[in-house]
Amino acid sequence: MRKFYVIGIGAGDPDHLTLQAVKAIAATDAFLILEKGEEKADLTGLRRAMLAAHARPGHRLVEGRDPDRDRTPAQYAPTVDGWRSARAEIFERFIAEDLAEDGTGAFLVWGDPSLYDSTLAILEEVTERGRVAFEYEVVPGISSVSALLAKHRTNLNRVGRPVQITTGRRLAEGWPQDADDVVVMLDARHAFTRHLDQDLTIYWGAYVGTPDEILVSGKLAEVSGRIEELRTEARARKGWIMDTYLLRRA
Repeated sequence: MRKFYVIGIGAGDPDHLTLQAVKAIAATDAFLILEKGEEKADLTGLRRAMLAAHARPGHRLVEGRDPDRDRTPAQYAPTVDGWRSARAEIFERFIAEDLAEDGTGAFLVWGDPSLYDSTLAILEEVTERGRVAFEYEVVPGISSVSALLAKHRTNLNRVGRPVQITTGRRLAEGWPQDADDVVVMLDARHAFTRHLDQDLTIYWGAYVGTPDEILVSGKLAEVSGRIEELRTEARARKGWIMDTYLLRRA
């Protein structure tokens, strides 16, 4: 039976790799690498560096091109479904053609595979198609949320209070009900600027754990302009940005 590892590699610091992740990498024959273009070459470079450090001699790298995706679609869900299906074709071909019948493959996932990542849903689709038999194991990783809060030396939750993790798209539609602590991911349009009228503290970070790390915290009304400037400058410099933030209501 072919085996496939989905390995969380953390938010950007090579030291985020857990011992479980290191063992899984060392047990793998072939790794699927999806290139995302020159702008995001440093993301692929980090994965390659981790494999150079921890993979066993003779391991293979199988490269593919990550399917293009419309980031501002008119219909969000169908667009994401189509992109996932295109990715599923790549994963299915890798498992069927690049792994021996008793071989082991792996894909390295930024952060944690269970939090705003599509890899597990893609493998479920491959499984449902029934064209190739394999089993898979998930290795958790340090999420960008965990890394962000550690850098800011604050808790995710407060005593007896719920926490909500949402997207910038949802936050732009309104503040979540019954939530005083909201973690926001995938915010492409500075949704936090729509809540300057509230008494909020923000803990923001971009490229957390990497040499490009940027951190800002403070009263949202006072630091939102600075965060917008930093975000715009960073995106212009690198061509992409990966940031996360916690909004905390007094």
